[in-house]
Amino acid sequence: MDVKSGYPWWPVRNGLLRDYLPLRHDVECEVAIIGAGITGALIAAVLVKAGFDVVVTDRRDVAWGSTSASTALLQYEIDTELTELAEMFGMAQAVLAYKACRAAVDELGEIAGDLDDTGFARCESLYFASSPRHLKRLRAEYAVRRENGFDVRWLDAAELRKRAGFSAPAALLSRPAANVDPYRLTHSLLARCSAAGMRLYDRSEITDIKCESTGLTLRTHDGPRVKARCAIVAAGYETGAFLPTKVSRNRSSYALVSEPLEPFPEALRRLVVWETARPYLYWRSSEDGRLIVGGEDDAIDNPTKRDLKVSGKCAKLLKRMHRLFPSLPLKTGFAWAGTFAETKDGLPYFGAHPKCDPRIKFAMAYGGNGITYSTIGARILCDGLQGRRHPLAELFGFARTRG
Repeated sequence: MDVKSGYPWWPVRNGLLRDYLPLRHDVECEVAIIGAGITGALIAAVLVKAGFDVVVTDRRDVAWGSTSASTALLQYEIDTELTELAEMFGMAQAVLAYKACRAAVDELGEIAGDLDDTGFARCESLYFASSPRHLKRLRAEYAVRRENGFDVRWLDAAELRKRAGFSAPAALLSRPAANVDPYRLTHSLLARCSAAGMRLYDRSEITDIKCESTGLTLRTHDGPRVKARCAIVAAGYETGAFLPTKVSRNRSSYALVSEPLEPFPEALRRLVVWETARPYLYWRSSEDGRLIVGGEDDAIDNPTKRDLKVSGKCAKLLKRMHRLFPSLPLKTGFAWAGTFAETKDGLPYFGAHPKCDPRIKFAMAYGGNGITYSTIGARILCDGLQGRRHPLAELFGFARTRG
């Protein structure tokens, strides 16, 4: 079978789940959300439930941007280890961030439980030492997590081999964690919001936001406008184009999904796995007995150049997996690449930028925790619109970069 590449796996697997019309006439609303990916969908769901009149637009089809390329590992652990985050912002703030991510995994389970067939499945997270040199760092991370009440277990090399079927110096086994189909989850959330009165227009690119005394006017590339009291820019890595200063950098990541493994190794089931090296290799199982493997990140910020590297990058991913699992008959069934953004500290940005009109909010759920961050960010933004201050509004906002 020839390896298919060039398009993310989720849309091909699921097909076009629902079609929405472009914006053809002027509309008005309380909150306009730019971006119909998983971030925009999670925010819309919270705002619609809170009673806001919401309009969502996207320059592509629903969930066709970064969401369709996501491998959707849901973990409370973030790319910046708890020990490192504590050095940056203090232990109290670091623990607050980690505990919020932990709660977000459970909240996503509740959200998925109310929807049909999102592929949500609970599992455990395995974080292994890529090298013996990383053992000291991993032990420190283990100790800090245990001290702060996280459900984490230390696995030595023998226990790791027995539990996960591969060799490494040691690992941390943590709960909660989960998997989900991000494409289907996004479509399901937006369909439910639409049934509740939200209006959604895809293939409608917002090219300009005009700030007026009476509100905001968002103009599309074809001319129709959205008049709103507030706008939330949730356009993934493209959100940076709406900011006056650069707060993130774009990178490329590569992924493959294997052909079905029969029988599927029990040691690999119900695990999301990643490593201490940066950039890191990671993998998880799928509902239909495949492995989804990702990594080999680089600094390319050009879709054409990125896609030309898919074949070579995924060959490297496959080679690394064969080193860990030499007897596993792993063959690539589908391969793709995606652009993502990351911040220096691994944290997201939600809220208004000090140099922009305060009625324009940003939802930048960057890094490897985009979906869990978006779950938290939806609450931060909703609280702000209702006149409340979320405990993470400062740490997960632009205030942390001032000065």
